[in-house]
Amino acid sequence: MNVFEFAMQMEKDGEAYYRKMAGQAGNAVLKKVLDQLADDEVKHYNIFKKFRDGDFSGVPQLAATGTTILNDAKNVFQELSAGSRNFSFGTDITDTWKEAQAVEKKSEDFYREKAAKETNEDIKKTLNIIADEEHKHWTLIEHILQFVQRPRQWLEDAEWNHLEDY
Repeated sequence: MNVFEFAMQMEKDGEAYYRKMAGQAGNAVLKKVLDQLADDEVKHYNIFKKFRDGDFSGVPQLAATGTTILNDAKNVFQELSAGSRNFSFGTDITDTWKEAQAVEKKSEDFYREKAAKETNEDIKKTLNIIADEEHKHWTLIEHILQFVQRPRQWLEDAEWNHLEDY
């Protein structure tokens, strides 16, 4: 299995995980975040599929059209702060999000390691861009973990206002 096929499988597994979490989400707003995480994994899968097939034509567009997940999440948290202040989450939700965060960190590390060894500049650039996107996913999940652990305080402190800084 070459690096692209391995990366494709990682992204496919990530999508399945987020779709499963979205299906179990008790909060419609958090479901939106999970669906977008899954959609980003599909986008990454398609990039690696093109690379596997020898098509590197999308590299310039990728650099200009990275994930918008942090900005979109800011909108999600604005929805949450404007809505009901009665939040309740299952006890296992923290463990589920921590597992997702660990997967994002593992993916980021994998892509950075492969980029460091890559000689093709297009592939190297893309691997680093996707590693950056995985880091943004990790950051978003960190904020979600803080939110589910103390939702009212987190929203009142407006800690989500600086998501786009990452």
